[in-house]
Amino acid sequence: MIFIVVNFTVKPDHADGWLDRVQPFTDATRNEPGNLWFYWSRAVEDPNLYVLVEAFRDDDAAVAHVQSEHFQNAMRELKPALAQTPRIINTTIDGTDWSLMGELEVD
Repeated sequence: MIFIVVNFTVKPDHADGWLDRVQPFTDATRNEPGNLWFYWSRAVEDPNLYVLVEAFRDDDAAVAHVQSEHFQNAMRELKPALAQTPRIINTTIDGTDWSLMGELEVD
């Protein structure tokens, strides 16, 4: 799978409305056939930092995502709210789902 984590530092005046701003993009991406997950989190230490964790089935699914109309629209619509260029980790890993953390296995 293609595993991606992106840090978005948002301008302070857009931080509280960020999740509303990205909702159409989030919904459309989650409906893509090759999307495995698409999760947003807000950093506890920095209320202007949002973290996106996403995964796609394979390269074809990731390419389809980037070429989609909703992705292109989001890139235009999100940019004015950003304080800096997002930071990204994009890698290919074996698997199609999260692994269980054995150190904290719940019975």
